[in-house]
Amino acid sequence: MANNELLRSIRDALGLDAATMIEIFRAAGREVGASAIDAFLKREDEDDYIPCSNPIMGFFLDGLIIHSRGHKEGSPTPAAQPLAELGNNVILKKLRIALDLKEEDMIGIFGLAGTVMPKHELTALFRKPGHKHYKECTDQLLRGFIKGVALRPKT
Repeated sequence: MANNELLRSIRDALGLDAATMIEIFRAAGREVGASAIDAFLKREDEDDYIPCSNPIMGFFLDGLIIHSRGHKEGSPTPAAQPLAELGNNVILKKLRIALDLKEEDMIGIFGLAGTVMPKHELTALFRKPGHKHYKECTDQLLRGFIKGVALRPKT
């Protein structure tokens, strides 16, 4: 899934406005203005489109965690460790942390999107690559999760 599409999907699912997205980036130690956010949210064929790189998407996800849960005492600022590689499994894990979801919550969210997710398949998504039970998170699975987050009742 392209990072720009992912950013749009997360924004829509969580109902984030531009000001909140600026705060999220700031929480990760990045100053991103409203015009840059607008450009990240555009589609490729639109004027002023700017591709959202893996490090920028990583800053957004780290900022979302800090924005939602607060800064963890003693942990380095995300700006000190940008992500060059950002796979769907990492994205799913960061969303799980940011939204403070337990296994049952995630299974329910997948269910809202029409995806049956047994517990053993869910845990396989969070294993390290190379583990014999590791499972790659597909774009379709990630889209389904974000769709389920959007359909989830707000508390």
